[in-house]
Amino acid sequence: MLRFTAQGVRLDQALAYEAKTSRVKAQEWIEMGIVRVDGKPVTKASYRLKGEWVEVEPPPERPPSVEPENVPLEILYEDQDLVVVNKPAGMITHPAPGVTSGTLVNAILGRYAELRGVLATQLEDEEAPSRPELIRPGIVHRLDKDTSGVILVARHEAAHRRLSEAFRGRSVYKRYLAITVGHPKEGTFAAPIGRHPVDRTRMHVGGIAPRYAETDFEILAIAGEYALVSAILHTGRTHQIRVHLKALHAPILGDDVYGKPSGLIARQALHAYELRIQHPRSGKYLEFTAPVPADMAGAWEALGGTWPKDLRIQLGQSSAG
Repeated sequence: MLRFTAQGVRLDQALAYEAKTSRVKAQEWIEMGIVRVDGKPVTKASYRLKGEWVEVEPPPERPPSVEPENVPLEILYEDQDLVVVNKPAGMITHPAPGVTSGTLVNAILGRYAELRGVLATQLEDEEAPSRPELIRPGIVHRLDKDTSGVILVARHEAAHRRLSEAFRGRSVYKRYLAITVGHPKEGTFAAPIGRHPVDRTRMHVGGIAPRYAETDFEILAIAGEYALVSAILHTGRTHQIRVHLKALHAPILGDDVYGKPSGLIARQALHAYELRIQHPRSGKYLEFTAPVPADMAGAWEALGGTWPKDLRIQLGQSSAG
């Protein structure tokens, strides 16, 4: 039984926050008539609370259905231990509340049958029904939905453990490219990142329960007020590059959360360009790059930007070669 009190907010908003669930799920519970306000069922999600006590007994949920799917993937490298994918913008890395289809996990399960056994084990986790984001067979790290580029997937538990240790030990080289509105200060920027104190979907320099975060920035090229920026991560906080660039007064082009939407690109212009890591079995150092995708290349060129000669640009879809 969940019991709380709130004042001056909608019932569905307060319930979603207190139950740590989505607003859609909170609205479903309200419509079912299982949410009581001062002992009486309230079925109107927009009801504005006035300090009353709210009670709900969330119904039991089925484990999320995460099915193998035949989703095309651009494979940069694969062997018996790991897979390296060039993730397109728009693809969610792993299931999230309300999203259990079309993710990288669905695509990986469809391509690598051995990971279905790992999935079966994860679905037995007692938290799985309420936290589908825990269902991530093979996923070692993640990229935001609208961030494209290099992402690693482990093909078995031993590889997953070793690769995860490498990420935790900060021995993985991760380089991103971004187009910024403004010119950020170059060099190492260290600023802790925590949850935004008002909007729980956003992160913030400082914020709630901040954790140390460090990023190296270098300006590769300039086009008027815009810049093509290289960002090397030393830590892996949620939205780290986006939050740090906002703090440096140079938000990413098209970032509608930490900056402004853009008519030049339908997402934040951020791409995981390069990754270097030791192989989990052989110990050999591997290096992977994903060419700058067409939408980001087109946006930079529309701004009048030119490309450094050492960068790889997606051929056939950009005037750059």
